[in-house]
Amino acid sequence: MHPPQWIAAWVLLLHGCAMDRPPQAASAKTDIRNCSAVPPYLPPTAINTTARLAALRGTMRAHSVHAYIVPSTDAHMSEYIAERDSRLGWLTGFTGSAGTVVVTWDKAALWTDSRYWIQAERQLDCNWELQRTTWIKSIGLWILEAVPVGGNISLDPFLFSIDTWNSYSQALHGSGRTLLPIETNLVDQVWGDQRPPPASSEIYSLPAAFTGSSWQEKVAGIRQQMEQHVRRPTAVLLSGLEETAWLFNLRGNDIPYNPVFYSYTLLTNTSISLFVDETRLSAAARQSLRAGCPGPLCVELQEYGQARAHLRRYAQGNVTVWLGTEYTTYGLYGVIPQEKLLEDSYSPVMLAKAVKNAKEQELLRAAHVRDAVAVIQYLLWLEKMVPQGEVDEFSGAQHIDMLRQAQEHNCGPSFQSISASGLNAALAHYSPSNRSSRKLSVDEMYLSDTGGQYLDGTTDITRTMHWGVPTPLQKEAYTRVLMGNIDLSRLIFPPNTAGRVVESFARRALWNVGLNYGHGTGHGIGNFLSVHEWPVGFQSNNVPLTAGMFTSIEPGYYRDGEFGIRIEDVALVVEAQTKHQTGEKPFLTFEVVSLVPYDRNLIDLSLLSPEQIRYLNAYYETIRARVGPELQRQRLEEEYRWLQRNTEPFPLGSAAAAAAATATLGTLALASLLSALLTGLQA
Repeated sequence: MHPPQWIAAWVLLLHGCAMDRPPQAASAKTDIRNCSAVPPYLPPTAINTTARLAALRGTMRAHSVHAYIVPSTDAHMSEYIAERDSRLGWLTGFTGSAGTVVVTWDKAALWTDSRYWIQAERQLDCNWELQRTTWIKSIGLWILEAVPVGGNISLDPFLFSIDTWNSYSQALHGSGRTLLPIETNLVDQVWGDQRPPPASSEIYSLPAAFTGSSWQEKVAGIRQQMEQHVRRPTAVLLSGLEETAWLFNLRGNDIPYNPVFYSYTLLTNTSISLFVDETRLSAAARQSLRAGCPGPLCVELQEYGQARAHLRRYAQGNVTVWLGTEYTTYGLYGVIPQEKLLEDSYSPVMLAKAVKNAKEQELLRAAHVRDAVAVIQYLLWLEKMVPQGEVDEFSGAQHIDMLRQAQEHNCGPSFQSISASGLNAALAHYSPSNRSSRKLSVDEMYLSDTGGQYLDGTTDITRTMHWGVPTPLQKEAYTRVLMGNIDLSRLIFPPNTAGRVVESFARRALWNVGLNYGHGTGHGIGNFLSVHEWPVGFQSNNVPLTAGMFTSIEPGYYRDGEFGIRIEDVALVVEAQTKHQTGEKPFLTFEVVSLVPYDRNLIDLSLLSPEQIRYLNAYYETIRARVGPELQRQRLEEEYRWLQRNTEPFPLGSAAAAAAATATLGTLALASLLSALLTGLQA
């Protein structure tokens, strides 16, 4: 059930009062466009899009389209996309990972969120309006002003989820304009021969040592869920690339940073259809998939482009198709009659993948030990090189990627490294390039958010450093971000608690002094899959936390034009050891698997409670016990000594004890609110 309205109002109030978006870092005037100047000024990072827009508008007129909507995703709703699918990027020059474009016969606009406002001003030319929002309602209002009554608004139905299509349909309903899907992508027509070719690299089987169970066992588990469901669906449709990769223990290289490949799967009670470029399957992968032929565990390989036609034919029978609306496009959804659909936000495969079994948990733990070695090597290198003025943001990002690459089972970075110094760190998702990169300095904060792909797991860790004398505000803000990280990491909470209910613990120490951050507090993470793995996390559309899920915990603070702070760890949801057990299932807590110490230079111990210091000391003992032997095994003696110095236990001083009383009062107040929220959610 939904919580009572007064509890929902309290949640909104808690978030709405304090959740201003992080301000954007100040930039030199030469870094951003100035379209009001005569002539307009464009930075060297901007792309001239005049010819591309003219060509697209010509195609639009040929199809009687008055407005064309272009998203930043692909046909599988992927967060990261291949260059071939970067239609928005090619059309605009904007390379951020989130955005929507609308082009009319005489206007063009880009909508994106606060992470990318400055980046957009650096990359767009003056053909584009920048809209600082992501709400479909605001896009709809803009379209209604730009397109006359009777006009056609079109999009590619294979690039929009069911929910997004419905939102646009609702925004335009009754306006006299027509929302018209066009299966031929107009940007692709204009892009023509210059569009990058399709992926051609090998699709391979993940070695059994790096899988939690065989693909046959996974298929049997999903079929069992189908049989037990009250609707008794006859098939499950998988559109998310992670879903098929996980189900069959296959991996590829079609998407940057994500070891997945273009595919669809239709899993029925008696058959399995995998839609993929069969010629790209390795011999071992093909043999694995065909080992059960003929029979219900025989995978029938079909052409990737035939998924829709096959689904249309299947839907003509006496069937019920189970799908997840978050990852299924309107183009596929539309061929299934409504009465034959079983819709959930996420497919049963997506939910099964989110809960790691014991072997998968151990694999991810092992990956984080080796990843910690690379990060510690990097931090030691920075300590040596930054005072010499030898490191900039871009070279730093390259160096951490190189250090990870040397670790066993590494398969590259899990996302584009965020390496941000000084004011650039105030941009929560800033990434440097070789064309614009600040020097790292002992006088500025430095934020490093990086991750690796390993055969046994995916990693993501953020550490913020200062090698000189931080200001009192920097030190206090860092300590309060650390307090939030600790408070959420050590929290004990009831089973089936939604992450959004407890994420306030990560903000409390900041809220106490009027500070906040404007991004999410954490996201799921995969076993050699996506670094942002839905549906786990702390946002309103995430599923309840369950033992076996991995999530990041990453509070931060960003001060416009000055500095940014984020402390991110990956944690496993585990059963808590409590004095009492009040229900059938035990309470839950987190086990942090990221194993890198925090910057001692930025910690104000007087702000920490004795419980927080004890947590830190216990965490540091774990780091020593798990990472120390690996450093010695790799004969990294200098790094081993660095680790010993930076994991010395913190003293339980009187200042910390004095702070405990205030911390306890705050905990009691928040605990009371949490109790009320949980009561309402479970009613």
